[in-house]
Amino acid sequence: MTIVLRPRASLFHADGGWFSANWHFSFDQYWDEANMGIGDLRVFNDDRLVPGAAWPMHPHRDIEGITYVAEGTFEHADSRGNGGILHPGAVQRATLGSGMQHSERNGSKTEPMRFIQMWIMPSRRGLEPSIEQREFPADARRNALKPVLVPAPGFGSGDSPQASDAVTVHQDAAVYAGLLDANKKVGHDFRAGFGGYVFVVHGSLVRPELDEGGAAKIVNERGVELESGPTGAEVLLVETRTSHG
Repeated sequence: MTIVLRPRASLFHADGGWFSANWHFSFDQYWDEANMGIGDLRVFNDDRLVPGAAWPMHPHRDIEGITYVAEGTFEHADSRGNGGILHPGAVQRATLGSGMQHSERNGSKTEPMRFIQMWIMPSRRGLEPSIEQREFPADARRNALKPVLVPAPGFGSGDSPQASDAVTVHQDAAVYAGLLDANKKVGHDFRAGFGGYVFVVHGSLVRPELDEGGAAKIVNERGVELESGPTGAEVLLVETRTSHG
């Protein structure tokens, strides 16, 4: 059984002036062969943009780009003409399959913006590029682990999580979001062969012991119990296959 704590101070930090980020797994100039992700979760970045800043339009292929908006106003644009504004608690899935350029922008000229960027590797290559996004109200995430991302039809299995109001991903993986009041407990049981990556967006957890911006990698565990600290916690849990046995 393994739970590996990853405090915020232990993560790779990048700062370009107009952006700052904590990169949890090898990404760009950060390279660590022992830290290449967990299961099909290949990238997990905690990104911040100053007011009005934008990641310029850039291309990707064969990636499911998942965004969770943590603070501020997230603005999306891509080479297929998709766009829109998302607010805290929103989730977007960008299928970059056969190739698409996209850009992440701070939609505010006066306030900073923070978003969590995840790359989940799809189970098929060359998928048609597409965007799916949804905003989840706070009440839907209150003191629960709300499934906000679940496998698309035909990409899961009989025991895969399902939720009619969740964004879908082209892989047997899921993301849960929770807003926990002070000293609250929530639990999650992993499917056989699956593990998880827990991240504290805001606040703190006392189980596992993590402050804001910290994470925990969980493998070979039947489940996990999360307990918030005295100020509560906003959390994400990524469930991904860790064993093919």
